[in-house]
Amino acid sequence: MTVTATGPVRVGIVGAGDVSAQYLDSLRQYPDIEVTAIADLDTERARERAETYRIERTDTVDGLLGDQDLELLVNLTPPAQHVPLSLAAVKAGKHVWSEKPLGTDRAGAESLLRAATDAGVLVGCAPDTILGRGIQSSARHLADGRIGAPHTVLTLMQGPGPESWHPRPEFFYRAGAGPLFDIGPYYVATLAMLLGSVARVTAKGHRASPTRTIGSGPDAGRTFDVEVSSHVSVLTEFESGVVGTSIYSFDSPVRRQLFEVTGAAGTLTVPVSGFDGVSDLVAAGGPREAAAVALPPEGTERDRGVGALDLARAIRSGAGPRCSGDLARHALDVLLAIEESIASGGSVPVTSMAPPVELVDSTWDPREQTL
Repeated sequence: MTVTATGPVRVGIVGAGDVSAQYLDSLRQYPDIEVTAIADLDTERARERAETYRIERTDTVDGLLGDQDLELLVNLTPPAQHVPLSLAAVKAGKHVWSEKPLGTDRAGAESLLRAATDAGVLVGCAPDTILGRGIQSSARHLADGRIGAPHTVLTLMQGPGPESWHPRPEFFYRAGAGPLFDIGPYYVATLAMLLGSVARVTAKGHRASPTRTIGSGPDAGRTFDVEVSSHVSVLTEFESGVVGTSIYSFDSPVRRQLFEVTGAAGTLTVPVSGFDGVSDLVAAGGPREAAAVALPPEGTERDRGVGALDLARAIRSGAGPRCSGDLARHALDVLLAIEESIASGGSVPVTSMAPPVELVDSTWDPREQTL
């Protein structure tokens, strides 16, 4: 990739839905990024976002792709549109940051990354929670040998499902969603960053009920069909020899999240939910009821959109983004392999490899002007 420009990276956003507000709340605080345009099929929603966040203009997708001054496109469209839009942006010479997942199938993800290489542009993809100071601090503790060499990992995300609070929850239970594809990417990306490539998965899925009932909003009381597994259990084998057990579930009234890595010298609890949080360390060989030692996060506070910022800085420096397209491809490969294992009843190998992710220095500040 040739580095030619200087100054803040000029960004256009496609997709003015709920998640765009979360991005814009952060991006407008980052001086190395300048959001200049936003597009959405719902032009009124795009206009509202532009007014609220003082974005220079609204436009069509074609208008953004044809804008020679726009360098980075942030793709916040529904998952089925991720590859088509990202591919169009890459072919127009734009760098791309995509919401998760990178795509919905391996072929689409491969074609996107191949096109980006040919065009000399960068692709990055959520989740960027792995750049938060909580997970980054945990990664440093593992790298420093606080628990010795990891040998097992346990992850859990369970709750009653989003239909109790979301006014339009149907899409959470359709193909390409469910707890596996809605929540799974956060855990799988963190697993790959901390423990390396996944080699094989064995999974079982369960659907507690064929229907769900909307609990809030104008459609409260209406039922809809569940198309995917609402509970997924996974056994994961890593290239390193680490073995993992994971549960992703919308079937429990008890809300719990857990991410524990165990090694010969102890167990580290990783704050996988969000961008912050304390790591808890329990040393091996201590009292039976040994208390966890709280390890506060180090570094500056970060939030959603920090991955797009890291990509923007990589555009200027010529480096690769930490939340890279290759990492997102591996995460997608793992998720699809889990889905295939559920369907086949057997183990499924994962052929892609997770690239190493450079740790973020504790002094790295998203609100500092560096470009």
